[in-house]
Amino acid sequence: MVPDVSVRELRQVPVPAERREPPITGPVPRLHERVYTILADEIGAGRLADGTRLTETQVAARFGVSRPPARQALARLAEAGLLDKAEGRGYRVRAGSIHAAKQPLRRPPSVEPLRSVASWERIYDEVESEIVARTLVAQWRIVESDLARHYGVSRTVARDVVGRLQQAGIVRKGERARWIAPALSARHVGELYEVRAILEPEALRRAFARAPEALLARMEDRLADALAAPERLTGADLDALEDEMHVQLLGHCGNEALLQAIRLHQSLLIAHRFLYRRTLAMYEVEPFLPEHREIVGHLRAGRVEEAAASLRAHLTVSRARAMARIARIREAFDPPDLPYLERLAPAADEAAST
Repeated sequence: MVPDVSVRELRQVPVPAERREPPITGPVPRLHERVYTILADEIGAGRLADGTRLTETQVAARFGVSRPPARQALARLAEAGLLDKAEGRGYRVRAGSIHAAKQPLRRPPSVEPLRSVASWERIYDEVESEIVARTLVAQWRIVESDLARHYGVSRTVARDVVGRLQQAGIVRKGERARWIAPALSARHVGELYEVRAILEPEALRRAFARAPEALLARMEDRLADALAAPERLTGADLDALEDEMHVQLLGHCGNEALLQAIRLHQSLLIAHRFLYRRTLAMYEVEPFLPEHREIVGHLRAGRVEEAAASLRAHLTVSRARAMARIARIREAFDPPDLPYLERLAPAADEAAST
């Protein structure tokens, strides 16, 4: 058994020379994606030996991040088959991972090593998670000055974080230019799904000619595996399968303006990271799995219009399932107060629709 690696030793693992690249253009990868990429390369190249223990605390300390992105990166490494759960806490590098082909459920793009993490990135994942979880039960006002004070950052950093939350569709400007995180009411959720049902089928039509055949084949295989053993699926597995369909595949549509409009209304995909982990027992077989398989089957057979129609139908019926999950969590979820969030009375339209 390989002994545990201390935080100091983990920090001393050399950064691969091939990762020293200039910044890529386009959207900045999420913090946990960058952590994941570096660790996956180190495991694959043998710089982290079989049996090495990795914990949230170690990874967070090494990269200068909070624990939520460290936790997400470790969970994705386990999904990719590079880590196994360790006894007690944390993970261990799986035997035979060196030089293994790495095809994780959500392979991030090539990025710079994490040498100097932007200040907003250090706290973004944690802030996003805290706010999204609370929109299940109420709508909230975000106070930038209190956000900055809570995390010990400048108002500029807090403003960057809130701006990116707006780009993700999680917050919006309310009265008197206040930042509001709207509650996931029946009305709001219904509007999000309605717009998605209009935009995503068109993106799918455009993506069909550009998407790699290997992506469709991988999606088909993973959906088949998921349906063959649904009891083994975790919330992270469901997140990853959703990401393949609604983010990776549609990302090949070739129209950035269309993709931006879609992303603005996909905030529910972020909420699902919380929902899936707490409502796994609601369905014996997750309903979206056969629906996704039908869409992929049409695409692999060249039936683009049938695939677009199936995607529209999938999004239409998904609204009721999302509201059922939200209602289940609302029964028992009582989040603690945070100093930068002010709970607001529901708007009239939201109160009438909940």
